[in-house]
Amino acid sequence: MLILDKVELISFIDKQMHTQSKQLNLLTPSRELPLYGKRILVTAPRNYAYRLSEQIIKQGGLPVFMPTIETCYLSNYGKLDAALNHIAEFDWIVFTSRNGITAFFHRMNNLNIPVSVVQKCQLCALGKDAESLLSFCGKVDLIPTESSPAGIVAELAKIPQIYGKKVLIPAPEVVALPEPDVVPNLITDLQELGIEVTRVPTYITQGLDTSIYSIELNLINQGMIDVIAFSSTAEVESFLTMVNSQSDYEGCIIACFGPYTTANARKLGVNVSIVSRDYSSFEGFAEAIAEFFTLTSNSHQALQDVE
Repeated sequence: MLILDKVELISFIDKQMHTQSKQLNLLTPSRELPLYGKRILVTAPRNYAYRLSEQIIKQGGLPVFMPTIETCYLSNYGKLDAALNHIAEFDWIVFTSRNGITAFFHRMNNLNIPVSVVQKCQLCALGKDAESLLSFCGKVDLIPTESSPAGIVAELAKIPQIYGKKVLIPAPEVVALPEPDVVPNLITDLQELGIEVTRVPTYITQGLDTSIYSIELNLINQGMIDVIAFSSTAEVESFLTMVNSQSDYEGCIIACFGPYTTANARKLGVNVSIVSRDYSSFEGFAEAIAEFFTLTSNSHQALQDVE
């Protein structure tokens, strides 16, 4: 879906992300909320964790912070600087994360490159990341209907003149972790459309030291955590380096943010019980977790009624 007008863009985001969501009254007694008393382990990096935690709290849950990865600025900007100094040569800039957007424009600002240079490019962002992109440059040209790399490919494939176009992908530099296949698969799929793809490291994703989480890991081992919520494959990979075996967390329900993180988690041997159907925002993720417990509670009540 191509979005050219700023007013239309804001309307689109509002419609997609908010109008279909169940609105919870924050004055509702906590006992009446679906996640009342449930401890949800949040493994997202700190710049995402607070947004997911806010949604968990709205549903009555108790977020427990344990970011298994962190995202930070690059130590070597050589490749990114080269791309930014030749930005006008690209037809499209495809952002796959909010971190990529933030780091990209932060570096532009440091180099005193005017934001106006990106006006010559078509810009793509996923889901609510479009709001961030809009705030930096006032422009978003493509928000895929499906908020995923596959959605990006599907939308670009619809453009008749896409063959031979030059696309820049600001991506993470993954350190001390196996790189998830998300960006490599996106690049391969775009190249199969005849697109000339340039991947540029824009920020760092790295695992965190297990030693700082002795308390949280003990809570998991003691069965005090109800749900472990993974929002990315990298979080899953890093978490698995922090535990000895599946038995360490077998008492926890596993929730994943969308089908792609779910598929990769299952490949890594993780038993996933909750998958958010709406993975354009963390609101949808929290709602999926809440829905799971609501259905479970209703099932238990139905069994008691039968007895």
